[in-house]
Amino acid sequence: MTLFWILLMPLFGCLMALAARPWSRSYQALAVALFPALALALLVPLIPAVLAGEVIRYGFTWLPLLGLNFSLQLDGLSLLFTLLILGIGLLVILYARYYLSARDSMPRFYAFLLLFMLAMLGIVLSGNLLQMWFFWELTSISSFLLISYWSHQPDARKGARMALTVTAAGGLALLAGILLIGQILGSYELSEILPQTATLQQHAVYPVVLLLVLLGAFTKSAQFPFHFWLPNAMAAPTPVSAYLHSATMVKAGIFLLARLYPLLSGTELWFLTVTLTGLSTLLVGAYFALFQHDIKGLLAYSTISHLGLITLLLGLDTDLAAVAAIFHIINHAIFKASLFMTAGIIDHETGSRDMRKINGLWGFMPVTATLAMVASASMAGVPLLNGFLSKEMFFTQTLHQGVLGSLSWLIPVLATVAAIFAVAYSARFIHDVFFNGQPIGLTKTPHEPPRYMRVPMEILVALCVLVGVFPELIIGSLLQQAAVAVLAAPPPAYSLAIWHGFNVPLLMSVVALVGGILLYINRKALFMFQAGFNETKAIYRFEAFIQRLVRRCRHSIEKIENGSFQRYILLLLLALLALAGAPLLELQQLRGQRAALPFDAMVVVGAILLLVAAVATVLLVRQRLLALVMISVVGLMVSLAFVRFSAPDLALTQLSVEVVTVVLLMLALYFLPHKSVKQSSSGHLVRDFTLASAIGVVVGSLAYAMMTHDAASISSYFLQNAKSGGGGTNVVNVILVDFRGFDTLGEITVLGIAALGILKLLTGIPRFMASADGEGRLWSKDRHPLLLAVISQALLPLALIVSVYIFFRGHNLPGGGFVAGLITAVAMILQYVAKGVDWVKPRLKVEYSTLIAVGILLATVTGLASWLFDRPFLTSWFDYFELPLIGQIELASAIAFDLGVYLTVVGASLLILANLGKITTRYRPVHNPVQKEPS
Repeated sequence: MTLFWILLMPLFGCLMALAARPWSRSYQALAVALFPALALALLVPLIPAVLAGEVIRYGFTWLPLLGLNFSLQLDGLSLLFTLLILGIGLLVILYARYYLSARDSMPRFYAFLLLFMLAMLGIVLSGNLLQMWFFWELTSISSFLLISYWSHQPDARKGARMALTVTAAGGLALLAGILLIGQILGSYELSEILPQTATLQQHAVYPVVLLLVLLGAFTKSAQFPFHFWLPNAMAAPTPVSAYLHSATMVKAGIFLLARLYPLLSGTELWFLTVTLTGLSTLLVGAYFALFQHDIKGLLAYSTISHLGLITLLLGLDTDLAAVAAIFHIINHAIFKASLFMTAGIIDHETGSRDMRKINGLWGFMPVTATLAMVASASMAGVPLLNGFLSKEMFFTQTLHQGVLGSLSWLIPVLATVAAIFAVAYSARFIHDVFFNGQPIGLTKTPHEPPRYMRVPMEILVALCVLVGVFPELIIGSLLQQAAVAVLAAPPPAYSLAIWHGFNVPLLMSVVALVGGILLYINRKALFMFQAGFNETKAIYRFEAFIQRLVRRCRHSIEKIENGSFQRYILLLLLALLALAGAPLLELQQLRGQRAALPFDAMVVVGAILLLVAAVATVLLVRQRLLALVMISVVGLMVSLAFVRFSAPDLALTQLSVEVVTVVLLMLALYFLPHKSVKQSSSGHLVRDFTLASAIGVVVGSLAYAMMTHDAASISSYFLQNAKSGGGGTNVVNVILVDFRGFDTLGEITVLGIAALGILKLLTGIPRFMASADGEGRLWSKDRHPLLLAVISQALLPLALIVSVYIFFRGHNLPGGGFVAGLITAVAMILQYVAKGVDWVKPRLKVEYSTLIAVGILLATVTGLASWLFDRPFLTSWFDYFELPLIGQIELASAIAFDLGVYLTVVGASLLILANLGKITTRYRPVHNPVQKEPS
């Protein structure tokens, strides 16, 4: 349960950020920081058990038939990432307090940041792949909000769109891969699928699964050729870059590779794909980082390069390469977060990030410069710093692999080349920013930042030194257990010692350091070479591609959607004819072995009335009122058919819906001409008649075939378990509120949304008061006849009593919340019809939108209450009680869920019907329907 509370803490912090708007900026930061700090406090007692090799799990069943459970697990790998997410997140919260200006909304920023923290914790703590994917997509959405935080800047909007498009597309590929894994292995639980490596890798679709998962990981972690989105995401505020683009979001793809390493790795396809992708990314990022003039641009490309380094390590065919990858994940997060904070401090204190302007800052901010130089040296791999240790392990593993066969020697050579560029761009950052003359054209005089703005950076730089000098003491146990989680076995022996003697990896480091310095000193020739290319920003190419795609889509849509509703129906029916008619052509005999029900006079009369009314609806379609009468007869006959075939629940629902629909159409007819002119030509009529006849033949034949053939039915399950499992004898109602309660919750949510959407459409419609009917006859001055008013007033309490009766009997007899809600809605709308809005509105001060909200909330809370008893969502409870004077009575939790359905149906029906009737009154829908309307 502790894991669950750790996951929830950022959500509480997100809510706190919104609630703390009236407070001062410092109190806002402290209030928000409290929740990640609490999460860390909850995590600390679990650390000894995890470091001892234990895997802590928590979860409960959600949708077991789909393999979707709420599942959390904490092992060495997830502990490592959780510490990075919460620890660096806390430092970023403090840093952002001083970075953001008074014009920036700090609560909004913190809300987005904590939402992202929640998503990242969800990824690393998830024990279920589908659940992990949900949080994976949440990171894309929340990062979009963070990158576009300064939405007034075009680059921020474009960068956010690019990041969301690329990562979300990769997320869809990942979802496809996860679904295939679940289908092959029969589960989505990590604890069940990770041991089944052989089963998956021997399957025919393993290459497809691998490529889909890698596509998701590569897009998220900015691997070549999907790296272009990361530099353009630098338009985000620097605290976002320090958090998302060094320690968290871009590491989500790396985490996925590490988490699924035991399942997917070990094949030639894995080694070649991951190694070559990582190597390409390592080189591309290192090369382009050297030519960036924006500090954040340099850091962005260096991040791409280091992500490629980690990916390359996970692709090498040695176990120690995976250990080195984990080690570098830690080191990179520490020194890169501190460097991004440096960039933010420089931008905050100088007003620029252009390295051609911000020269000689050593003389203005020596403390910040010292910290930045230590972090840069760690990035370059200078000895006695954490970056040196993991880079040494990296060089060692490149020498002990055979991924490319006889060409495997290329990997250590290219790794050294990338390291030379890393030293060169690190040297450029140090020299050009802190030395190299004096500042040029700055808008303000540089100086040291506020004291506490530098504290997060100081902590991170101190860790660079401590891990570099005392690696075994600081992170030895954590690295060991993280490696066990990745390899699914104890790793081979390795050493975190600072000195391993004179060897080839040390020589590679010396070559990288010396070569990088020489390359930087002689950089002019390389800069001139790079200037010879015609550079076009990736964001412009991406925007151009999106615009072309939009134009092509618009052109295609315009060909299909020409505004003709008749054409849309034609295309839909043609598709139905093709899909449903083709199987019938292959059916040798339409009639099955099942005997037909006997005919009697009642069935014949009912069928004739149904046919006559249906045909009359078509023939009288241009006389709308008569057509409405005929179609209501069709609905009534369908209700009677349900009664005939022992479906009273369906009959009640159909009849109630029919009444509400007729009332709705009657209100709509008031605003339409009573007759419509003939618009279809004779040719169109022949076409429509032919198509309608073909559809009738196909649907009728299909229905006949299904009714005369025996088919397996699940009805027996519900009949046997309705009473024992749901406590009710009305199987239909038990299905709605128990067995398929999740479907019902979704349906009432859609109903509420639809009602609010219709209200929005009605808002602003001009008043229309017809003075005569379609024949020119004047309307009666007595708009509300006395007889109708008296009858409606007498019917109201009776209808409400019937509604209550129908509601409470629904669990065991025909009825339920849906039907009862419709009856109540009809009784209430009758008051509007009989007495008018001016009479009803002052007496019925009810906000129908509130009813909808309360109904959906009540139904949801009823489902959530099951979790308190460790039962799946929306599990019903029932028991029998002895009450004085009444005797034994059954009480079921499903009645609370049904009450939510009832309130939603009443609110949605009246919101639509009442507001449609208000259009011609002073109570018509206004632009802010949440506020109370005038009385």
